[in-house]
Amino acid sequence: QLQLAESGGGLVPAGGSLTLSCAISGAPLAFYDIAWFRQAPGKEREGVSCISMNGGATKYADSVKDRFTISRDNANNWVRLQLNSLKPDDTAVYYCAAGNRLRSACVPYWPARGFESYGRGTQVTVTP
Repeated sequence: QLQLAESGGGLVPAGGSLTLSCAISGAPLAFYDIAWFRQAPGKEREGVSCISMNGGATKYADSVKDRFTISRDNANNWVRLQLNSLKPDDTAVYYCAAGNRLRSACVPYWPARGFESYGRGTQVTVTP
């Protein structure tokens, strides 16, 4: 069974950087599109970024474009999200999620649907 585990969250001042990692186990990472979502207190979950199975396609929310970068290493079963120029509005719990096995989700459906397996999340807090 596919399992996802996020790490790398923390407390940083505005303008700082963090690297979030998503470790995959139970199945080959190469079989799955992967996405990052976030949820702030009192707000709905929103899509942050996604990456296709082979890493050839990536997408970003407008609010993080040019500040965040998603990448993956299928051989070592990890996906990373580099967060730069962080703002207090980026404060949220960040989740990685996997699409369905061997089905595209990032390009055709993200962020509306297509990702159903989630990790437990990692907290990112950005202070003013």
